[in-house]
Amino acid sequence: MKLYHHPLSGHAHRARLFLSLLGVPHEAVEVDLAAGAHKAPDFLALNPFGQVPVLDDDGTVVADSNAILVYVARKLGRTDWLPEDPAGAAAVQRWLSVAAGEVAYGPAAARLVTVFGAAFDPEEVIGRAHTLLRRLETHLAGRDWLVGERPTIADVALYSYVARAPEGNVDLSGYRQVGAYLRRIEALPGFLPFAQTPAGLTAAA
Repeated sequence: MKLYHHPLSGHAHRARLFLSLLGVPHEAVEVDLAAGAHKAPDFLALNPFGQVPVLDDDGTVVADSNAILVYVARKLGRTDWLPEDPAGAAAVQRWLSVAAGEVAYGPAAARLVTVFGAAFDPEEVIGRAHTLLRRLETHLAGRDWLVGERPTIADVALYSYVARAPEGNVDLSGYRQVGAYLRRIEALPGFLPFAQTPAGLTAAA
């Protein structure tokens, strides 16, 4: 497998984290976003949306981080990470939708402002992030994982941007359940840390 990524992309870290947790051998190919490599014809041939990550599994190309999580889990038969029963599968899908919605437009967007100079309203996206965090805090009361009794790809999908929310000026200190949840993920065998963002970095995506 070959994974096209950028070290500061939370979406890309999501895919890299899952491959690492499963111990899947793969080649990590860094895409130079600052130089516009994600808009070059050869990359657009892989993903016309010009976004990382992209997984190339011996000619089977999968774009979108959540789609990559599903693909890898299904390919390897990892029903422990992606349940097959209707209720379990639906519960995981619900959180994948949260990752693509509330996470993307909350903590991820807030981080895009500070790390990549995105033109979002900081107050608005930080407010969205706290709305999400309050709901997570409530959901995690009395449970270790988002779905069931063990980690699933739902947890992988949420981790990167929630963990790095402070980089977007989103304070996590008031969310005790969320903090403990992040530490549980970080304690999993094969956990891959998210690359530290250099202080003061603002780069055009």
